[in-house]
Amino acid sequence: MVEWLSPIIDALSQGWYLLRQFWLPLYILMEVVAIFLAIESIFKSRTSQGAIAWALGLVFLPPIVVPIYLLFGQRKFYGYVEARRKGDLEIQRIAKQLLEEMSEQFSLEEDSTYRNSQGAQLLENLALMPYTRGNRVELLVNGNEIFDSIFSAIDGAENYILLQFYIVRDDQLGKKLQKKLIEKARQGIKVYFLYDAIGSFSLSHNYLKGLRQAGVIIEPFRTWRWGKRRRFQINFRNHRKIVVVDGLTAFVGGANIGDEYLSRDRKLTPWRDTHLQLQGPSVQGAQLSFLEDWYWVAGEVPDLNWHPQGVNNDQRVLVLPSGPADKLETCQLMFLHAINSASERLWIVSPYFVPDDAILKALKLAALRGVDVRLMLPGITDNRMVQLSSYAVLLDLRGTGIRAYQYQNGFLHQKVVLVDSDRAYIGTANFDNRSFHLNFEVTVMVRGQQFALEVESMLNEDFEHCHRLTGEELAQRSVIFKSLVKLSQLFSPIQ
Repeated sequence: MVEWLSPIIDALSQGWYLLRQFWLPLYILMEVVAIFLAIESIFKSRTSQGAIAWALGLVFLPPIVVPIYLLFGQRKFYGYVEARRKGDLEIQRIAKQLLEEMSEQFSLEEDSTYRNSQGAQLLENLALMPYTRGNRVELLVNGNEIFDSIFSAIDGAENYILLQFYIVRDDQLGKKLQKKLIEKARQGIKVYFLYDAIGSFSLSHNYLKGLRQAGVIIEPFRTWRWGKRRRFQINFRNHRKIVVVDGLTAFVGGANIGDEYLSRDRKLTPWRDTHLQLQGPSVQGAQLSFLEDWYWVAGEVPDLNWHPQGVNNDQRVLVLPSGPADKLETCQLMFLHAINSASERLWIVSPYFVPDDAILKALKLAALRGVDVRLMLPGITDNRMVQLSSYAVLLDLRGTGIRAYQYQNGFLHQKVVLVDSDRAYIGTANFDNRSFHLNFEVTVMVRGQQFALEVESMLNEDFEHCHRLTGEELAQRSVIFKSLVKLSQLFSPIQ
């Protein structure tokens, strides 16, 4: 035998001997730890489903689930509010100034009919900003429209550009964005670029280096901080997609920076997405959301334009950021209000549809009181487990009158909710536990019949590419399929 192998074999033998001697005590110790963590999960989980899923996994599979819980079990995001408070003198001054200017120039206080209907005050309390008039909102459908508009706005920037994306790829689209940002930075335009550290984990060093050398200030949004109490929290994501140019134009919606969003992915093409272009005082809401995220990362307040300007159009708009650092369950409450306030129509489009019990009950009640409740979900998926979990939801909704459709013409990624004849919600949030409780998201609410008609027309075209999917159809599938559905549902709160 080769001599250098001897110490390796001896070490492996010694390790195996120790494992045989101590595996039972180690397992018992891990089980004790798992029980304590299970108790913690029961007290700290935001939903009963999440508490049950974690507790069962911890108690029955401690070697596997204990490390997962330590990595992903946090349900409250710590540090964000504390970091923001360090900049309170400046950030609060900005927020106060915005609130005063919006209230004076663009408030809907005089429109008593509007303000007293459908909980406008409730949504303003969640957003900490008012609905404003004097906005222009443009619906952008699919990648070409979205990025043509974004790049056109970037080309016209005169002072600064703010960008925030969950996913940024070093591909054709990513390189085109990089080139444009480098050109603007060399012209003296300030460029601040924020990307999620986990969503953009594969982003190349050369991509970042090229931007930084040109003067672009680009930073990852990390939810963990080493060496500080309770800062190892990697289960959270910054899922927002925001572009702001000069404080005058903003973009919010479902599209990230990647070739798949231009239908260049072999499996997920064509890619169906929706974005919004905003002009008017509502732009300041998107900008303030970016500022708070930027301060968490960089600890600085950039010099930006904080004077809202109206446009000729008079659309009513509210920008509502939400996230795991909020005192309230902002995202969930926003959608609960949308469902509960619907009197005629409720159309929900989401690529990841795994709502919690409160949302499910609200949907059932809406359908039972005669509301036209429709769900548009993807037929092709990039996450099979989430899709199986959504099937469990559809099985639970049988007999309520809710109609579910699967989109067949490529991958459906848009996040849209249409309520009655005058309200539309478009943004980054999905109808799942992660968006409700774990992700930083942003949603734009537009009030008005004309815009609602545009959204209705867009969705009617999408329904033409859908297959009606019923709970009865799912119930007739194989035992193996239904078992996988139930297993996925068990773990849906922690997906």
